[in-house]
Parts: sequence; C-alpha cells; structure tokens
Amino acid sequence: MDENGKKMDVMSLLPSELEELCREMGQPSYRAKQIFTFLSRGVPIEEMTTLPKDFRRSLANVCEDRLPRVEEKQVSALDGTVKYLFRLFDGEYIESVFMRYEHGNTLCISSEVGCPMGCAFCASTLGGKVRPLLPSEMLGQIIATERDIGERVSGVVMMGIGEPLDNYDNVIRFLKLVNHKDGLGIGYRHISLSTCGVVPGIKRLAEEELPITLSISLHAVTDEKRSALMPVNRKWNIDTLLTACADYYRKTSRRISFEYTLLAGENDGEDEARALASLLKRYMRGMPIHVNLIRVNEVKERAFVRGDAESVRRFAEVLSSHGVNATVRRRLGSDIDGACGQLRRRAKGGER
Repeated sequence: MDENGKKMDVMSLLPSELEELCREMGQPSYRAKQIFTFLSRGVPIEEMTTLPKDFRRSLANVCEDRLPRVEEKQVSALDGTVKYLFRLFDGEYIESVFMRYEHGNTLCISSEVGCPMGCAFCASTLGGKVRPLLPSEMLGQIIATERDIGERVSGVVMMGIGEPLDNYDNVIRFLKLVNHKDGLGIGYRHISLSTCGVVPGIKRLAEEELPITLSISLHAVTDEKRSALMPVNRKWNIDTLLTACADYYRKTSRRISFEYTLLAGENDGEDEARALASLLKRYMRGMPIHVNLIRVNEVKERAFVRGDAESVRRFAEVLSSHGVNATVRRRLGSDIDGACGQLRRRAKGGER
C-alpha cells in the first residue's frame, strides 16, 4: 500500500524499486526481474506462475497493475493503421495510434488526459487538461496494443494527447521503464518526444543524456502568428525556444526535428517557407536541420482546413531550395478518425 492506503501502482516501479519491495515482503531480490518481465507482457499478478502462490496473493493485496483497457478501436482499410481508445482505471480515456512502417511498428502514445496547451488547431486540448498520465499508463498503451494486435512495437512517438514536458518526471520514468532490457527493451533511438515548446523541460531533458529524438512543434515563423496558434509562445517565444534548441543540440549532438503543420491560407505560403528556412538556419547554424511537414487533420470544432497536395509540394520545394531538409509526413489511417482527441471527446459525450 502507498502512504494513503491505496494499492501501489506496481507497473510504474523500476526494477531496483521492485527489488526493495520484494525484500520488504520477505522474497529474494531475483523475484523483481520476474515480476518486471511479467508486467511488461501484460500478465496479471495472479497469473505470474513462477512466483509462489502465497507471494502472488500478498502482492495482489498491496499492488495493482493499471493496464489500460481497449474501449474502442478503428482499423484503416487502406493501410492497417489502428487507432485505439483506451479506458483508464479511473474511467478517463486516452488515445494511441499503431502504425506499420517498413522499418517496424510504431505506436503514437498519449502523455496526459487532455492537454493544457490550448493550440488553436488541435482536438486534444478541447476541454483542457484533466490529469497527467502515470508512467504505467504510458507504458500500458504499448503493452495493451501488443497484446491486442499480436505484434511487437519497436518504436514510440510521444505525440498523442498531452504535452510530455508538462508531465516531465512521469515521462522520464516511463522512458527508463520502456527502454529496460528486462522489459519491452525499446531503444532510446527509436523513441521520439514531441513538445510544443516548454523551454525549461527542453533544458532539463538535455541533462538526462537520453539519446531520444526531440521534435519541436513550431507551426509559425513569427511570434504574432505562433502566439495566436500556440499560447505557449506567449511564455516562451520563438527566440527563447530556438536558442534552447541550439543549446540542446550542442549538449546532446542529437538532431532536432521541427514539426510544421500546414494550415491552408494561414501558414502554408511560399513566403512562410522562405522565412522558415531563414529562421532555422539562423538559430541552428552549422547544425543538421530537418522539417517534418504535416497536413492538418481537420476537426469540426476548428476552422482550419487542409491545403491541397500542390501547396504542400511547393512548400517543401522552397525549403529544400534553401538548404533545409524537408519531408511530408505520410498520412496513415486517413479513413479513420485521424486527429488525436476525437475518439476521447466522443466517448465523454463532448463535454471534454
């Protein structure tokens, strides 16, 4: 039990903490590895057959796994992409998206229930943030997906509902759990964390020495426009953000990916493309630059619309002609609810 008399969230414990728990319960420390491996496979405590029955019973009395349950799933008839609506232990909902690539399977996961950032084009932030996700609930999205689909997830993108750096401590613990060799063993280099620009979190992350990929949601080239689209810019403007990005690269030597969502008639003109190239080259001088162009997912509560393929092509060509590497994100699952937050909002009756 925890200090409040509630059952312990065992899936959020690192192996060293499980060893301590085992010792406190009169069990040898090697039981910790057994428990950790079972949990990473989604096995309930009662079914951990290599543990003594009495220990399983005692463990279940003080601990619980908080594995998300599949509430709904949509499967794309076009490419097999799967969108999950997960129900959490307290009745809240989150979403994840399973995507198949030639190099392996990737899961886009949520880091919070709802989102506090208020980006003007995003469904996830409608209704704001309810609470942070526990490490176990982030890990559980991967475990539940693997169990449901029968395939290994080899890559993780933290780009679902929520702002990862707003839930910093839980996210760092999750990264250590998901990377551990006795658990899922997903390499840090196969994990991407996307932030809309929480500068203190970027600075802290640089000190962690975790070789993950940092993705920055930029979406505009002026403070005026970015502040209108992304309220976070009013606290940490473009200069502050890109200065932190340059410092991050110098500290980690890890290339940063800049995400740019194209909004028809708002930020997708050739002038914006030239300004974006100039902006990034000025701040990231001598550093590798990559821009990931994203065609906006249209959301009925938002007025933004998706531009045509030709406007996207021109934007990418202008960036490339100015020496900035740009790719257009492949649109997977275009025949299902693509934008994060839509399934959750419908499940909650639209009140969040």
